[in-house]
Amino acid sequence: MNIIKKNIVKPIEELAESSGLMLIDILVRGDSRNQVVEVYVDSEESVSVNDCAELSRKIYEYIDKTLMIQSKYRLDVSSPGVDRPLKFLGQYKKHLNRNFELKVLEGEETKKLTGTLKNIEGENLFFQSGNDLKKINFNNIR
Repeated sequence: MNIIKKNIVKPIEELAESSGLMLIDILVRGDSRNQVVEVYVDSEESVSVNDCAELSRKIYEYIDKTLMIQSKYRLDVSSPGVDRPLKFLGQYKKHLNRNFELKVLEGEETKKLTGTLKNIEGENLFFQSGNDLKKINFNNIR
């Protein structure tokens, strides 16, 4: 793991949580002279441009204060796109009645499921797949 990413994950996670957001992922790329730090956040509701801008300011302040990155860098803060998998149970709440394609652990086997998210109860998600309503425990989603 990149040394910058290793040292920045926990502080950014805390800054995101203080803003009511969930840290989804951090990508650090580029070379030592020109780093790019991409931060992906989400929430149970929606993530606005203002949310991302506010968090971006907090992260810039933290990096500048701690001198964590001493070279030129670019910081991008955004919400994950539809092509990124959901990582946390809280992300599913805003996706009720949307179609999903999931990989689900059933016993020792991983199976593919397509369906519409109909309900969430605790850690159980209910997907309509054809005529069947399937209950999937969040911990079994791969």
